[in-house]
Amino acid sequence: MTKFEALGLEKPLLDAVADMGFETPSEVQEKAIPILLESETDLVALAQTGTGKTAAFGFPLIQKLDSNSRTTQGLILSPTRELCLQITNEMQAYSKYIKGLNTVAIYGGASITEQARQIKRGAQIVVATPGRMKDMIGRGLVDITKIDYCILDEADEMLNMGFYEDIKDILSNTPKGKSTWLFSATMPKEVSKIAKKFMDNPVEITVGAKNAGTSTVDHEFYVVGGRDRYPALKRLADANPDIFSVVFCRTKRDTQRVAEKLIEDGYNAGALHGDLSQNQRDLVMNSFRKKQIQMLVATDVAARGIDVDDITHVINYQLPDEIEIYTHRSGRTGRAGKSGISMVIVTRSEMRKIKSIEKIIQQNFTQKTIPTGIEICETQLYHLANRIKETKVNKDVENYLPAINEVLEGIDREELIKKIVSVEFTRFSNYYNKTKDLNTGDSRESGRSRTTDNSRGGSDSSNNTGSVRYFINVGEKDGYDWMTLKDFLRDTLSLGQDDVYKVDAKESFSFFNTEAEHTDQILKFFTDFKLNGRFINVEISENPGGGGGGGYRGKKGKGNRRDKFNDGGGNSSDRSGRGKSRERKGSKAKSGNSGKRRSKQSRSDFF
Repeated sequence: MTKFEALGLEKPLLDAVADMGFETPSEVQEKAIPILLESETDLVALAQTGTGKTAAFGFPLIQKLDSNSRTTQGLILSPTRELCLQITNEMQAYSKYIKGLNTVAIYGGASITEQARQIKRGAQIVVATPGRMKDMIGRGLVDITKIDYCILDEADEMLNMGFYEDIKDILSNTPKGKSTWLFSATMPKEVSKIAKKFMDNPVEITVGAKNAGTSTVDHEFYVVGGRDRYPALKRLADANPDIFSVVFCRTKRDTQRVAEKLIEDGYNAGALHGDLSQNQRDLVMNSFRKKQIQMLVATDVAARGIDVDDITHVINYQLPDEIEIYTHRSGRTGRAGKSGISMVIVTRSEMRKIKSIEKIIQQNFTQKTIPTGIEICETQLYHLANRIKETKVNKDVENYLPAINEVLEGIDREELIKKIVSVEFTRFSNYYNKTKDLNTGDSRESGRSRTTDNSRGGSDSSNNTGSVRYFINVGEKDGYDWMTLKDFLRDTLSLGQDDVYKVDAKESFSFFNTEAEHTDQILKFFTDFKLNGRFINVEISENPGGGGGGGYRGKKGKGNRRDKFNDGGGNSSDRSGRGKSRERKGSKAKSGNSGKRRSKQSRSDFF
């Protein structure tokens, strides 16, 4: 078994390693450290989050720098404030026995003046987020024209967050003769572009297969109806009493709603998204690290930089729009040699994504069923029994035993056990009594048999008996093309990215498809629904192909009304609106009643 001594590290670093309790290097450390120590080369290292990448580049960087010079010699770019601070703390721990070596963190949300002051005092290593780094370069507060080493950590994450131009601008301010070390979990095209543009014949090392998921994570998916995502999430949490998880949502709005609902239902939950202030974010993350928060509901961007090793489950409340992001999500669990589970909640129309993800992570998913109420009650019952068995007796309770014995006098042992267990069991029994089965009954194969991809944003399921075609009385004259109409329907109805498809926008009306499971929700929602004072009518189309540009015959949904078009078709008072956000704003401003109805219905449908 390789020891750190065999990698060529000097005594100050080995002493720091011993202090931190490290015994053997991880695979990425074993592969990268000797290469970086022995030669001046560019490097591309592909390894999952949690595999020890910071030490893989940190040890060689520290050993190669001149601590007697106050010049900035090493630059480390990272995607988020949290990761920036984490790397800084680790670099400081690694270099604790090297006199005069300073590492300074540069990130947004803190005093730029203080950060500039720290750099001026001397910082051989600067760890920075791209946005703040570019800002400080522009102000002349940091000089990176003489650095010897540049490290891009979580490169794919930075590019996913839109930092490509910032990174290009930053790297253009660095000397051509520097060494560039790029560390990434995946290798998308954008990362390859950076490597080709700014690196010279880099050595490439890979831990596992490219873009693959970690082998310590089991991948599961659950097929439910579109309106059953939250009940499914709740059951998955209840079926795993010791869960310590990150729940991923696509949007800030969904993240906040799910977290609020979990809190209302008695879970220790918190939300992490871009609308939080830095102080709020720090509070949430500190609570999560201390396990005061059991379920952290987060967006992908906000979750970047989370460094917690004990996460038992990652739950994909919604799949990401970009499939590659799933690798990062699932990499939050199964870290530091521990096992983990990545759960995915999908509707039937999303099942084809599972196969695409399997190709990327090079692992198979297991289809599982949402636990029934009875199964959850059994799990909770046995969990309670084990908790009672494993709980150590608090000596202070002895002072109260005489009074307690007096209260419980006359109750035999078996009856007492029943009563103790019933206190907790009854809560779940009452909640899940007579609850429905959330599983759709679809097999994996049936989900994959659907044709994928078409030009209107989703699956072509017109020949599938589970697909329903709708007519809606808005079109291009109202400012909608197929894409903005799809976004409007998806956001208004709280549906998934692929739940609305085959959107066909005509001049004064349009057609779209969803799975049949959403039909009741859609027809009910648009009953007497107004947008800018005009009734928006949705009906089931009798022509599954969607009709042409001429007349239309449709089947009315229960309670739906058919609104007459102004000017022969859709030239209504909201004609000037050109975006979905303006349409919504207009709706709330001009129709208070419809705004209330919409808010109430949207929340109901979401959960």
